[in-house]
Amino acid sequence: MIAIALLMLLAADKAKPAAPPPPPPASIDGLPIGGIARQDLPASGCAAYLWSVGQTRTLVAMASADPASVRLSIEGRQIDVPRTGQQGGGQQDAGGFGFSDVTEYEGDGVKAVLDMTITTRGDLKDGATVPEATLRIERAGKDSIILPVMGLIGCV
Repeated sequence: MIAIALLMLLAADKAKPAAPPPPPPASIDGLPIGGIARQDLPASGCAAYLWSVGQTRTLVAMASADPASVRLSIEGRQIDVPRTGQQGGGQQDAGGFGFSDVTEYEGDGVKAVLDMTITTRGDLKDGATVPEATLRIERAGKDSIILPVMGLIGCV
């Protein structure tokens, strides 16, 4: 009888779903930019997953090579901003990742500039590291933000 009761308790524990992850922070270090939730790999091409490196460390941006856009959270609202330009050919074709030294995005009242260093490594398949980068956010009538970030590039 005790064995049956223990089995029922164990079965009940297994049936409980895992707790959802905590929501990303709405503000990073008091700035109007916040974290974004976990992101999947794109259906095709590559994406750069970038984390803040200040006091609060969280996923702050996902830049996709195709469609060419960056996903951000500004003042609690997640937005996808389309790419409008690229500068510098040093990394444009490095590994076929689809990113330049400096990539510009603009739309929805936001201009974002991503300046990143891409480093390939032998132990990473279908991707690269972003050991250092800056994400600059500009909005009309608001202070500009320059946020140091780092991350990984993953490709399908």
